[in-house]
Amino acid sequence: MIDRLPLWLRQKFALFSFSQGDGGMSKMKLGFRLLAVLFVFALLYYPVGMMIVHKVDDQIPLDVDVQPGQSHSVAIAARLIQRETDIHPWVANDPWFLPGAALDNMPNFQQGIVYALSRFAIEMSDQIGRTRGSSEVDSDLDKAAGLLKYAGDVWVWDFSVSLAPTAPSDSQYRAARRSLISYNDRLARGEATFDTRADNLQTTLERIAADLGSGSAVIDTYILENSGSLIDFHADDIYYRNKGRLYAYYLLLEALRTDFKDVIGEKDVTNAWDQMLQSLKIAASAQPLVVINGDPDSFWRPSHLTSQGFYLLRARTQLKEVANILLK
Repeated sequence: MIDRLPLWLRQKFALFSFSQGDGGMSKMKLGFRLLAVLFVFALLYYPVGMMIVHKVDDQIPLDVDVQPGQSHSVAIAARLIQRETDIHPWVANDPWFLPGAALDNMPNFQQGIVYALSRFAIEMSDQIGRTRGSSEVDSDLDKAAGLLKYAGDVWVWDFSVSLAPTAPSDSQYRAARRSLISYNDRLARGEATFDTRADNLQTTLERIAADLGSGSAVIDTYILENSGSLIDFHADDIYYRNKGRLYAYYLLLEALRTDFKDVIGEKDVTNAWDQMLQSLKIAASAQPLVVINGDPDSFWRPSHLTSQGFYLLRARTQLKEVANILLK
């Protein structure tokens, strides 16, 4: 039928058909390009995002601004919380659609830090931040100790608990930081207590030593049950959670040396304290490229958990030695 049309009309129809076909092909090419871009984005989103987010920050020393009359150890605790929730993202509670959810070393390191800070806050509220055991517990320290016990993997929604939004972990830790800062500000004004008695320090050291003992027990059990495995996806979780704990304890104990300098000098434990800090520093600073859980007597495969456990136990022994000296 088209052949019966006038020549000029047939030419118009052919031109129209060509333009329509060319447009269809262009749209198809554009669709394929969009699919390719989406495929590449999906392929790179997690690995590239993980590399950008990942940061196991074991910086030593950690600079803090401490005003006259304030506690160095409390300032360190507040600074660590700020760094791990505001400067670095808190990734332990990242939902599945964020790259941080695929990380394991960083979230375990961060949760190890907060665990140590929680123990420290308890000691502050129970011992150092009050006059003897009969005085009232400091409200700021009590609040900080409670907030730092909050689970580290809670996001805005926790459907196992409620369909309603809940307080995420990092917001609770920020609130704990504000309480620690409030306590330190009141301490500088003479409105709070920081009791630098030898028995307070001795009790704190013993409880930190007990906590390190529980960490060594976890390492021991895991090595007995899993060492030598060619593929081990959990050894690094234990390693980095202990690393975060050891790192935070190192910084806190270094700051406590300043807070209790008169007691440490009077009891002549400076050398023993420095040796204890050195053991903690070695354990806290180690960061192997890959955590390998080889047999302790392996000739060719290292056991990073065994190495970490050695320095952890060494630091624990030295902590107990310092605590014993403080009793005299």
